[in-house]
Formats: sequence, C-alpha cells, structure tokens
Amino acid sequence: MKLPDAEELCEKLAAELKPRIGPKSAMVGLYTGGAWLAERLHALLGMKTPLGLMDIAFYRDDYAARGLKHDPKRTRIPFDVSGCELFLVDDVLYSGRTVRAAMNVIFDFGRPASIALAVLVDRGGRQLPICAQHVGARVDVPAGMRLALKRDERGKLALALEAERAA
Repeated sequence: MKLPDAEELCEKLAAELKPRIGPKSAMVGLYTGGAWLAERLHALLGMKTPLGLMDIAFYRDDYAARGLKHDPKRTRIPFDVSGCELFLVDDVLYSGRTVRAAMNVIFDFGRPASIALAVLVDRGGRQLPICAQHVGARVDVPAGMRLALKRDERGKLALALEAERAA
C-alpha cells in the first residue's frame, strides 16, 4: 500500500489553513505526531500566538486499560484560551477518543470562541461523533494495522503502517 507523502500533506494543510488565520487564532498540537505537525504548521503560517502542546494521556476514557505508554509530557498552553479561535492539530484521526480528551483539556484552560480540528490523515473508523475540518488526506488502513507519523533526525515527516499493539 502506497501512503501519501507527509511533507506534501503538511504543505497542503498549511495552504488550506492560511486564509483562516486571524488575530485571535492559536494552535495546539497533540503529542507526539500532532505536536510535530503543529510545530511545522505554526512556523509555515507565521502565527503570532505561541504554540501550545498537549498531552492527553490522563484525560483518555481508556486510561485505566492503556495506562501511560511514554513519559508523560506536561501540557503547555502559553496563551489565554478564552475567546481564541483554536486550531487543534493531530497526526491521524481514527476513533475520535483522543480529540474528545483534548477538548476536555482545552476547557480546563478556558472557553475558546471555536475549535477547528486539523489532521494530516483521517483513516476513518470513528467511535465518537468527531470530524476534522481540515484534512490532508483520507486513507483506508487495513485491519490490524495502525498509521503512524514518523520524524527522522532532520525533522522530515513520513507516514508508516505498523501492526496494531494489543491494548
């Protein structure tokens, strides 16, 4: 299966987002892949508000079953969320559970005027009524596989298929 070029999708997303960036716009990326993508988009868009980064591990509804897989990262949102037009950025949209958890975190910081979801890839398979407003590509992923965003030592982004890990 040939996967789309992550670098091209990033450029496409930046072009799509550019006309929507205004004085009240802010961006938050979800660790890990969404943070990499948000760092790139934030720079490409020349956003004035500092970039926020978020770890949603403790907010997931399946935390008890999954636990922490990586070192927990501290959520940093260095701006006032209240009243801003927030772009929430993640690498792959699948079940919708990560996005639901991220919105819970956001509302702990304040009440944004709006939240728009931007994802590099939507792979379908939603378990919750969540959709992205900005999507680089839609990709059908074979059963038993997961789609992951990778970053090499030079910062180049690439998509890879991996066997799903048991929960």
